[in-house]
Amino acid sequence: MSRLIKKWLLVALTPLFISLSTHADDHQSSTGPEQPVGKVLFILSSASLQTQGMAMVLGNALSDQGADVHVLLCDQAADLALASYQGSPLKPKDLTPGQMLRRLMTQGASVKVCALYLPNSQYTQADLLEGVGVATPVEMAAQMRDPEFRIFSF
Repeated sequence: MSRLIKKWLLVALTPLFISLSTHADDHQSSTGPEQPVGKVLFILSSASLQTQGMAMVLGNALSDQGADVHVLLCDQAADLALASYQGSPLKPKDLTPGQMLRRLMTQGASVKVCALYLPNSQYTQADLLEGVGVATPVEMAAQMRDPEFRIFSF
């Protein structure tokens, strides 16, 4: 590439880079720790033990930071909401994802299983942990559309 073209590109693109840099700085300052965490929705459907565990670790961390945490458990991940759930403990704290979910609930998190979970399993609402509800599509769609919610899917 000729020296003249490189110089022209530098002159032409500099305002764009400055604009992007300024926007990035504005975004970082508006999402820093001084801002409230707000509402979060975790949608967990993975059957993976470590994925379930990490979702619960992050949910608890957000709750500890003041977030209003909502959890939607679907498919095999909804087994975490069963009163009979055992699971395997994960290092380093030797806790199961179910134990981490229970801690999250004691901190006030809303936990629901997908509307399809109970009708397509051998379980009933009586098999769920006390305090776990059954989500309705209308309710979940409203949360997903609500701009105050940050949505995380695992």
